Amino acid sequence: MIKRFHVLYVGQIDLDNVGMDGTPANERRYSNDRLSEVFFTTRHIAQVMDECGYHALWTAEHHFQHEGYECLPNLIQLGLWLATQTKRLKFGCAFNVLPMWHPLRIAEDYAMADIVTDGRVIMGVGRGYHTREVETFGAPLIDAEKNREYFEEQLQLMLMAFNQERFSFKGKYFTCPPEVDYRGYQLKDITLVPRPKHLPVEVWMPVASGKTIDMIAKYGLKAMVTLNGEKILDDVVRAYQDACAKYGQHKPLGQDMIWGTGLYLAADQETAIRKVEPAHDERYKWFAPFGFVRYADEQGRTWGTPGAPAKIPSLRDGVAQKAWFCGTPGQVIDGIKSIEAKYPGLEDYMIHWAEGLSPGEFEDQLRWFARDVMPAFSGK
Repeated sequence: MIKRFHVLYVGQIDLDNVGMDGTPANERRYSNDRLSEVFFTTRHIAQVMDECGYHALWTAEHHFQHEGYECLPNLIQLGLWLATQTKRLKFGCAFNVLPMWHPLRIAEDYAMADIVTDGRVIMGVGRGYHTREVETFGAPLIDAEKNREYFEEQLQLMLMAFNQERFSFKGKYFTCPPEVDYRGYQLKDITLVPRPKHLPVEVWMPVASGKTIDMIAKYGLKAMVTLNGEKILDDVVRAYQDACAKYGQHKPLGQDMIWGTGLYLAADQETAIRKVEPAHDERYKWFAPFGFVRYADEQGRTWGTPGAPAKIPSLRDGVAQKAWFCGTPGQVIDGIKSIEAKYPGLEDYMIHWAEGLSPGEFEDQLRWFARDVMPAFSGK
């Protein structure tokens, strides 16, 4: 049963002229002052969530986005600051793009955050999807197999640094420690200083493919799945359970997963759809070209594959797919419970902040959801 409520904020500014007929995504360019507003928006929403009893605010690492959609470059640093501005809310990394980091540098940064916030920063890692940022940092992305191989080696090294007091690693891309003399002896192993306070480290990863699911299970990670249609969600939940069992981890359906949807509360469903539709459409103007449409047709075929739709989804498509819940608190409760009932291990639900929705309007939605939806879940 659902016990914890989360929010995903990818770091957009308060965008103007949103919607399918609004400013084209590639034509957006903002001043440094406008792009910097995201830090103070994040702080305010975090304080609202803290007050209202949410569990965690998740943010996304991205770089060079003058378009204004994803403007937060360092999630661990952000979480450290936000922890000083709030009382109990946790801050999730969704996700640190590991190919853009040295794995030991991010391991050290996370360990420090874990210690000084007493566990309020949640680790998350991903492979990346923007060529502009990943390739600019000198890491592979266009070569998908090299990206996967590079990422997996980084993940192995990071986990080794977390979990072993002394370690050494030799792979295709990384050798730690290097074969050098140090103070009269040859290095054979090194120690991460400091190591995290809370071990084993809880590490989350987004589900992008079947290979991703196997990797998540293989390394004992937890899985996040957001804005997926009901059929694809079900496929993912069952595949994750099977993959975990393959590696000796026997879990009820939905355990160690965060499930997220879009959301808008209003007096009725039609009003909700009308009010959030421009924000929904703004999201997909930016994200659809990256493949972020995870719906299935009546035959179970994923959108974009042969025979299935290959279009930017409408909000009504999302509502029909149960990737978005729009309507009264009662309608939203019923929608969430219809998914909760299928997965006895599912304990975490996430609200996705639609990228074109203003901070003030989203704050109103968060307060309304906390007041009239969250109490309906007995696990809360």
